[in-house]
Amino acid sequence: MRKTILDFQKMVENKEKITFLTAYEYLTAKYEERAGIDMILVGDSLGMVCLGYDKTFPVTMDEMISHSKAVRRGAPNTYVVGDMPYMSYQISDEEAIKNAGRFIQEADCDCVKLEVAGPGTVKRIKAIVDAGIPVMGHVGLTPQFAGMLGGYKAQGKSAAAAEKILNLAKSVEEAGASSILVEGVPAIVGKLIKENLSIPVLGIGAGSYVDGQLLIYADMLGFYDDFTPKFVKKYAEIGKQMQGAFEEYVKEVREGVFPEDGVHAYKISDEEAEKIKKDFNLK
Repeated sequence: MRKTILDFQKMVENKEKITFLTAYEYLTAKYEERAGIDMILVGDSLGMVCLGYDKTFPVTMDEMISHSKAVRRGAPNTYVVGDMPYMSYQISDEEAIKNAGRFIQEADCDCVKLEVAGPGTVKRIKAIVDAGIPVMGHVGLTPQFAGMLGGYKAQGKSAAAAEKILNLAKSVEEAGASSILVEGVPAIVGKLIKENLSIPVLGIGAGSYVDGQLLIYADMLGFYDDFTPKFVKKYAEIGKQMQGAFEEYVKEVREGVFPEDGVHAYKISDEEAEKIKKDFNLK
């Protein structure tokens, strides 16, 4: 049965950790649901993981909706969070509500996530929540605002910077967000935010003190190897296994080992086979 906001709040109260992974298509979502993942994020990181971009900026709303629909088909009973892509919410409250609504109406997502850079984006959260759509805020290292942060660097590495992120997180909660994602901060900053908020605090590279953990599935499986963030633990080396399998396939096809007649081919009776040979002069 699909969890709700109230279920996650209860998990936090019971000190149960929330498990959170990205997925971008049907098959991955299906296996994550089978594994018992609590939340799935259809992240704009699909731009790099699936679409081959070098950053998230080019990802469109239509692409996000298409991938979110595929994830929902793969995980019909899992809480799915749709990630609002670059410029889908920054322009106006009206545009933000319209795009957030698409995730709910077209893709059957349970919640939307948006990155928070300051008062303007906090205002968007309130507008979306007031429209009846659950929101997960995202603070700390926010890739869509990396240019303002000086690049893809860890945030909150001084007391002053930590206080700034905490205040932003508090404003996200006050705006009505039902949860918050904290990315790329020292563990002590993750703890600071966790202890000062009443909504579930999820982390990606935010240490162990937060209420749950998110990873990009392609990182933790060793599938995406362009780079690996410091906070990632690899649970498998799927990329190497795939390449090895592809290389073996190439070798066997070229050597005539695959397919093997009688094993990887459909059968026909000897009588019909002889008839085909005779009728078409096959050797």
